[in-house]
Amino acid sequence: MRGGSSKKQLIIIGGGAAGFFLAANLTSKYWDTLILEQSKQPMQKVKISGGGRCNLTHACFEPRKLAKFYPRGAKELLSVFSRFQPADTFEWFENKGVALKIEEDNRVFPVSDSSQTVIDVLMREAEKNEVQARYETAVTDIKTENGKFCIKTKNEIYFSDSLVIATGSSPKMWTILEKLGHTIVPPVPSLFTFNCQNVLIQNLAGTSFPEAEISIPKLKIKQFGAVMITHWGLSGPAILKLSSLGARELHELNYSFTLRINWISEKFDRTVELLVEQKKNNAKKSLYSAKIPQVTNRFWQNLLQTAGIKEKLWAETGNADINKIADILTNTNLQISGKSAFKEEFVTAGGVDLKEIDFKTMQSKLVPNLYFAGEVLNIDAITGGFNFQACWSEAFIISRNL
Repeated sequence: MRGGSSKKQLIIIGGGAAGFFLAANLTSKYWDTLILEQSKQPMQKVKISGGGRCNLTHACFEPRKLAKFYPRGAKELLSVFSRFQPADTFEWFENKGVALKIEEDNRVFPVSDSSQTVIDVLMREAEKNEVQARYETAVTDIKTENGKFCIKTKNEIYFSDSLVIATGSSPKMWTILEKLGHTIVPPVPSLFTFNCQNVLIQNLAGTSFPEAEISIPKLKIKQFGAVMITHWGLSGPAILKLSSLGARELHELNYSFTLRINWISEKFDRTVELLVEQKKNNAKKSLYSAKIPQVTNRFWQNLLQTAGIKEKLWAETGNADINKIADILTNTNLQISGKSAFKEEFVTAGGVDLKEIDFKTMQSKLVPNLYFAGEVLNIDAITGGFNFQACWSEAFIISRNL
């Protein structure tokens, strides 16, 4: 790094959310800091987050509740969030001139609705702290020599007193870290949609169910929330949450499993009552033309065809047909045969084993002065700004420890 300085040398590998938030919170009084980023531009994941608006956190202000949104890392993050949580994120960004807003689903965005606002403030604060950044600089190896880190790239060798790894889900970096003695939990996809071909949902892309109950009986996991039918199968918040909860187990099943859906979140007996009431109020109308209000017309048509119910009046509909309809509405079993990535926001479950990290400092228990932040760790969350919050919190704790 730069010569002639009495300051300690710090290198941050990774110019993403965690790396730049750390840089934005360091003081140039103690550290001569350099970010090494392999891409041409910084914070590419920040840029595309939330459809380009940057869902930078979630309005959950109780650490214990917040930690439950992390299928991997909940226990460890509890202490992290007790020191820096979404309320602190709000205060930090707004103190730097970035106004934030909470949307109906509790996701948090900049009022500008532009991820560039977040990128600009992080880069500005990093520059204030005299942090330099070098792009298109991929790290090829890391060694420790005489109490310092020797970081090799294709063209140069850098030395630092302390080192922060904030590379996200990087197989190359995980390989390097294994050489340093760290254990890597094998990565598998998290946050994905389900592929499914079934006559019940065919030609219904865009149809949504705001209050569905879904479960994977084999894994004994379930979720409640919005489900949307897509061209390839099923998506929506509830599906994404379920994919995150069962990420590793679903990988082991090769993404072939049975998904159970209650489309309207009503019990079977209550649904029968609703259908009997519908029959009473629409006796002279066609079963096909007088649907129940809980579902769309197109789904209703597919449902009746799937049940093998022919065109008839409601008055002519017997208990057997009503039970068939109620069963599909409350207990559909769909065979899932694969997954699809959720937009560009690819998240993995896996990374540096959490047992090897001191979460009071985010420092390695195995290698002194080596720190970790972000998705390089075996930590991941459901969609909604939680992954970014983990980055902010971990990076802030590192900044205070340094």
